[in-house]
Amino acid sequence: MDTMFSEAELRIVNSVASYLSVMSKHLPDDVFDRLSEMRKNEKNDGAKAVYDCMFKNLDMAVTLDRPICQDTGLIQFFIKAGSGFPYLANLKNILTEAVRIATEVTPLRPNAVDTFREKNSGNNIAVGSPWIEWDIVSGSDDAEIEIYMAGGGCSLPGKALVLMPSAGYEGVAKAVLETVCDRGINACPPLIVGVGIGTCADSAGLLSKKALLRGVGTENPDKDAQKLEKMLFEGLNNIGIGPNGITGTESVLDVHVEFAAHHPATLAVGISVGCWATRYGRIHFNSDLSYEIKTHGGVTL
Repeated sequence: MDTMFSEAELRIVNSVASYLSVMSKHLPDDVFDRLSEMRKNEKNDGAKAVYDCMFKNLDMAVTLDRPICQDTGLIQFFIKAGSGFPYLANLKNILTEAVRIATEVTPLRPNAVDTFREKNSGNNIAVGSPWIEWDIVSGSDDAEIEIYMAGGGCSLPGKALVLMPSAGYEGVAKAVLETVCDRGINACPPLIVGVGIGTCADSAGLLSKKALLRGVGTENPDKDAQKLEKMLFEGLNNIGIGPNGITGTESVLDVHVEFAAHHPATLAVGISVGCWATRYGRIHFNSDLSYEIKTHGGVTL
């Protein structure tokens, strides 16, 4: 399959494959720091013991050079590429090959199952896997690639629904709270919760995934969106789900809201959830293929 790629393209393949391996074994800095803060704030003895197990797990992943969790998810790419990025035309194939290599070498667990024949491809390559979302930027020649390992448990609470506009933002908050209360425990809390608001289910769902990956500790620049983020953060933490659902002081690492204009007759909400070991990464390639990793400090590929 390497014959499909130029020497320069193979550099991207190998860099992304290596980064996928790093992501599977090391939490992004913001998730690790927030989890450390939550561990320190925890008052429940049982929950403290769970946090101790989580951090022992993180240490062993590094020591043994193995993924943090046996479920390394399905790989999702969110690409912000310049129209002048020299490798744009073949980037889908480049990323697909990187997933194949990482699955074999890391190894990542094969999770791509054919929908109608229920057959596992064995290499995480199948229809729609890896999943790729594109944002093309005119006049730019670089590319930023955001990667998410979408595990089964953290995907279970995912939801997108369209409300009557009369439901208002109270209806949005109710949908988020009910979703986390209903299925949040299946997603290995504490959780990162992404909320998307828009005009239809697909746009709200995509916005919620982008919100999930925005970075722990960040705020939406819109003041009203910030208020909703704070309200949901406080409300979800007051539920007391705690780490792994055994009750505790806090239940969520963060809550992020992203939004788009909505039709006057609809108000859609999407909800995406990340587990305590949310594995996401962000790598920026310049046109000369020099790169910067923005989520894992000190990592070189």
